[in-house]
Amino acid sequence: MRWRTGRRSDNVEDRRGMGLPRGLAIGGGSGCGLLVLFLLAVVFGVDPRQLLETVPSSSVESPPMGAPSQRPDDELAQFVSVVLADTEDSWHEIFADMGGTYREPTLVLFSDYVESACGLGQAAMGPFYCPADQRVYIDLSFYHELHHRFRAPGDFAQAYVIAHEVGHHVQNLLGVTGKVEALRRRLSPPQANDLSVRLELQADCYAGVWAYHAQRMRDILEPGDIEEALAAAAAVGDDRIQQQTQGRVLPDSFTHGTSAQRVAWFRRGFTTGDPDACDTFSGSR
Repeated sequence: MRWRTGRRSDNVEDRRGMGLPRGLAIGGGSGCGLLVLFLLAVVFGVDPRQLLETVPSSSVESPPMGAPSQRPDDELAQFVSVVLADTEDSWHEIFADMGGTYREPTLVLFSDYVESACGLGQAAMGPFYCPADQRVYIDLSFYHELHHRFRAPGDFAQAYVIAHEVGHHVQNLLGVTGKVEALRRRLSPPQANDLSVRLELQADCYAGVWAYHAQRMRDILEPGDIEEALAAAAAVGDDRIQQQTQGRVLPDSFTHGTSAQRVAWFRRGFTTGDPDACDTFSGSR
């Protein structure tokens, strides 16, 4: 991906190394933090038992304040800032073509734990978008997991991750997220999971729409980039993750879609460049 000459976004908030506020224990107080951790685990498709094994019993304090130091992931931080800026440019144009105005999200870099308007987030959950504060949250160590655990290397695989989360922001701006969440509360768990899958697949499609417009406007793609994104989409399919972690696949518990579905919807967005082609809520799965 040609990114080094791209502009950096002004909407990046760096909270790396801050930890949790002094005196805040994940399981303390009324137990709200633990409940939030469990709910986020369900939403993002992580086994809650895995998260509980990593929760420290004592509070995590912020490190002493001092002059900023060089980090080994500073280049990654610059990279995600450029990708975020590129999504801003693309979606501003797309919204203008639709007769609307795009509101830019903020991207929060964090390490280990982070507070959001949606509750407490943890690195083990992976990147996430919080509609309540319109922020994308990412611990850059996820990219190491993407490369080594999920076997999806490459800078465009990393860009796909940001574009997918920004896709959730687009859904929020268009009112899709609120409608889906209101409907999910009235449905059975399998039906609610089906809606979650459709929401995630639409975000994949929107990531493809971004890639189409970014290439058309700024010629960012290098040979193999789209294949990297498709490999990343396939790597985080529910069926593949369940097979790897549980040894079996349980379709009724899917929250993000199969590898084939995620690849197909990203490809659809990239092929058409049309947000209207990303209607994952019509027709069968």
